[in-house]
Amino acid sequence: MYTTIGWLLASLSITLLLVRGAIGYAQRRGMLDQPGPRRSHRLPTPRGGGIGIVVTMLACLPGVLRHPPAAWPASVIASLLAALVLVALAGWWDDHRSLPILPRLGVQLLAVGLFSLGLLTTGLSGWWMPLLLIAGAWSINLHNFMDGIDGLLAQQAIFVGAGLAGLAVAAGQSALAAAAAVFAASALGFWCFNRPPARIFMGDVGSGSVGLLIFAFSAMLWRVDPSWLWPALILSSAFVADASLTLLTRMWRGRRWYTAHREHLYQWLVRRGGTHARSDMIYMGWNLLVAAPSAWLAWSHLYMALPITMAVYLAAAVAWLALKRRCLRRHLPKVTHVAA
Repeated sequence: MYTTIGWLLASLSITLLLVRGAIGYAQRRGMLDQPGPRRSHRLPTPRGGGIGIVVTMLACLPGVLRHPPAAWPASVIASLLAALVLVALAGWWDDHRSLPILPRLGVQLLAVGLFSLGLLTTGLSGWWMPLLLIAGAWSINLHNFMDGIDGLLAQQAIFVGAGLAGLAVAAGQSALAAAAAVFAASALGFWCFNRPPARIFMGDVGSGSVGLLIFAFSAMLWRVDPSWLWPALILSSAFVADASLTLLTRMWRGRRWYTAHREHLYQWLVRRGGTHARSDMIYMGWNLLVAAPSAWLAWSHLYMALPITMAVYLAAAVAWLALKRRCLRRHLPKVTHVAA
């Protein structure tokens, strides 16, 4: 117990110090996100603060995941650390100078593949590899897509990390629970600088790494018992629904879905006059009022976990569509939308 508290305090403290240093570094290097037609902020803001989360997790994960009882094999830990380094390096490069889509995707697939190989050493069938590659790459990218307003991705990382920690405790996985809790504490440290109005943005180094860690912790929970995947997916329902439905809509309309845009629901909420803080509250409201109780319900009734998960995602899709239409009705008569 005291060891876990120590890890949590260390994670929070290290992240606070590193992010504070990242602000000065970004300002000296000119790593500033400028306002623009496809961005939701109004002032030049430093980026790359997610490096604080990355370094903190690299420092803490080996200790917490190897701590008995329920310690994880060294092969899984090493593969997770290697994957995190790869994703973070690609993001750090992209934060300094643009990295083309294909090389970035290649590094992401390599990273997810390395982590998946680590899971295979625990006896997992190799037939799961394609699904793990797709799920991991999508998690990395969808969290990057959802990092577009102050505080949103950071608060999501806090919520999902804490939720996964709770699920891991219920599954008897104390080491995994500590890892997820340390992740949530690190995200809290970053949120202190990223909450509206943000003093620094997470950058690709952070958003991709957050997506990888959420995927990895969920996959590790699934490895313990496949039925635990469903409550884990419910925790991420707000982000998965918004990113997936936005991507499908843009592809359906023939737009360049791989380019920057402002068509996610959270971006439309800001575009129609809402503040970043108010948009954050809407997503956290879903998390606390729908996702958290539904994840608990799925956990307490594992035989009904899949239907509950399907119901939650259906509700998320309905809510997404209703809010999106409301935003479009209020916004389109005033401003001509430029398709990306």
